Amino acid sequence: MVLPHTASEQTSPSKLLGLWEIMRFDKPIGTFLLAAPTAWALLIANDGWPSWQLTLIFGFGVIVMRAAGCTANDLADRNFDGFVERTRARPLVTGAISVAEALALLFVLLLTALGLVLLTNTLTIKLSFVGALLAVAYPFMKRVTYLPQFVLGAAFSWAIPMAFAASTGELPAGLWWLFVANLLWTVVYDTQYAMVDREDDLKVGIKSTAILFGELDRRIIALMQVASIGCFVACGQAFALDAPYYLAISGVAAMFLWHQWLIKDRAPDACFVAFNQSKWIGVIVLAGLVAQFALFSV
Repeated sequence: MVLPHTASEQTSPSKLLGLWEIMRFDKPIGTFLLAAPTAWALLIANDGWPSWQLTLIFGFGVIVMRAAGCTANDLADRNFDGFVERTRARPLVTGAISVAEALALLFVLLLTALGLVLLTNTLTIKLSFVGALLAVAYPFMKRVTYLPQFVLGAAFSWAIPMAFAASTGELPAGLWWLFVANLLWTVVYDTQYAMVDREDDLKVGIKSTAILFGELDRRIIALMQVASIGCFVACGQAFALDAPYYLAISGVAAMFLWHQWLIKDRAPDACFVAFNQSKWIGVIVLAGLVAQFALFSV
């Protein structure tokens, strides 16, 4: 559902604002949620001291790929967003930008991401194509499966093997514990996010874990939270991490308990608060790793 706009109505400032909004630069939480596991992996893979080159490559890569993912998402959902309260003001719905302009933007973003990854090594470049495929495929999964959050989790976690590949040229087995921990955490917070839109999604035919889990949503979220903590602990053991890291994971467990309390009545506002607070989980783990390498690195 796109509202028509004439050329005279569509001014340059509103066009720029539409491009800004479709990349979600006005809502940076998704960038924080993608940046967190990337930073964790860079710290662990480099014993706390990633090079400035890698930090800049992955830092800009996070921004670019999150923008690309959001643009792909809005292109895929443009005929549905107008019927969902939370998304009806998105640029492709209001006509602030056209489909052709959004496609051109997506091409530029993906090309920029490719340029960044070409500054790394062959293994990282190979992995990057899987990451790009996951990012672009995720929005369409909402049409064919009730588990799109798991695809998003894989997309948001794929920077972890890429960071190890770029840092060490290999993929140590321990990184997959961190990968699965982050994947499960992503499914948790995105299911909480989907709980906000559950009624609207049912009306328009969008699939999600929130709909699939139904009345068991809180229990299944709790199981994934426990499993995520278990994987974080296994990651710490695999990389011989010490007390600061485990203290941080204890903080994550406390946040998970708090979020369970928030969503106990499944109130949309409370579910959104739980989702929005997830950024602090990323910060808690990051702080634990910074303290870990500041205190225990040789």
